[in-house]
Amino acid sequence: MIKLICVGKIKEKYLNDAINEYRKRLSKYTKLDIIELPDSSYNEIDKVKNMEGKLILKHLKENDNVIVLDINGQELSSVELTDKLCSQEVINSNLTFIIGGSYGLSDEVKKRANYSISFSKLTFPHQLFRVMLLEQIYRTYKIRNNENYHK
Repeated sequence: MIKLICVGKIKEKYLNDAINEYRKRLSKYTKLDIIELPDSSYNEIDKVKNMEGKLILKHLKENDNVIVLDINGQELSSVELTDKLCSQEVINSNLTFIIGGSYGLSDEVKKRANYSISFSKLTFPHQLFRVMLLEQIYRTYKIRNNENYHK
């Protein structure tokens, strides 16, 4: 099972359409649970990260295998990501991915993570990044099953 915890709501229809498409594609391989949490309304960065962090931690179970998306995480190719997720699933088949808010993740959430991944040093819109992550998870299943998709 894949659980995706995200801070922020998807507002654009075309992004919701893309998310629903990848949800449909992934249903062949795994159950997908997406949890959307509200953005914090505080003005101070540390308060925002701490409030969002508390909300995120409330949705984690003790045995969750947590992978955070963080700009300081390890950058992987799609094949390397497949290998990493396969090795993480050996530890626990329930993978929980966390996408923080616009200021990133609290230290508490980062400490709770089993692994940290970065897609790039570039900055992406959070709403678009959710689609990108789902596409890469889908690509991982296609690579793992030697199915034609990854080039």
